[in-house]
Amino acid sequence: MSNRPKLFLIDGSSYIFRAFYAIRHLSNSKGLPTNAIFGFTQMLLKVLKEHRPDYLAVVFDSKGPTFRTEVYEEYKANRPAMPEGLALQIPYIKKIIEGYRIATLEMEGYEADDLIGTVAKGVGSEVDVVIITGDKDILQLVSDRIQVYDTMKDKRLGVEEVKERFGVMPEQVVEVMGLAGDTIDNIPGVPGIGEKTAIELIKAFGSIENLLNHLDQLNQKRLKEKLETHGELARLSRKLATIDTDVPLTYQIKDFSLSPPDSKNLREIFKELEFNKLLKDLPEERASLPADRGIDTIH
Repeated sequence: MSNRPKLFLIDGSSYIFRAFYAIRHLSNSKGLPTNAIFGFTQMLLKVLKEHRPDYLAVVFDSKGPTFRTEVYEEYKANRPAMPEGLALQIPYIKKIIEGYRIATLEMEGYEADDLIGTVAKGVGSEVDVVIITGDKDILQLVSDRIQVYDTMKDKRLGVEEVKERFGVMPEQVVEVMGLAGDTIDNIPGVPGIGEKTAIELIKAFGSIENLLNHLDQLNQKRLKEKLETHGELARLSRKLATIDTDVPLTYQIKDFSLSPPDSKNLREIFKELEFNKLLKDLPEERASLPADRGIDTIH
């Protein structure tokens, strides 16, 4: 990437779940589970220390239904309810983010991906964007100034890496997902078409729409029949997989600027959680810290 300032956008919802399942059986002496809190905080500190972003925000899914569930009720219906042990930890994670004076984004009716996509596309050419997530659908946003970084695999994905992974350009990833579906989000795709076939079809035709308009060019009878029968399902699946980059957010890039942490509040939280190592690493409280900027949740 260029030498322009860097905006890091962390998919908070994704990383909280990953931390919860990556670290097991961690709790304080009162029995409060702390595995997700600890794992997420460690990831956050690694980003701050190793990458030193110029701007940073943590983005969360909203709790209620989204426009995707309105068009397809089964979207993500295969996912189990949030474990109670994880639900207890979410408020602490948000307090820690606030303690580090990092902005958060969350909006009813939208997923974290939509907010990330809107900001990543909306900041223009003034900054480069690094999206921290483990979800493959976010790869559709990759460009010459937007990268995806998976901290758990320590791997950055740019345009060339997406082409190597999918065989198509980043903006065509949703076309592949529309045909192959996505079991994680319960996006159906076309029955009987897997990712390998989907990639070959999109490489040949460019898009689902062009493919459906030229089914007469397919030599495989069964494949042609599947697409004739389930063409609308492919269109629906592509719609479900497409990130909305026009969410009505109001923000300025300065809203994501970093300030010195609120060590006093962080010290209280870490004492309660019994995070002794993190306590030792906290800087001493300064005589005067910047007032709360009031943008920890931007609507």
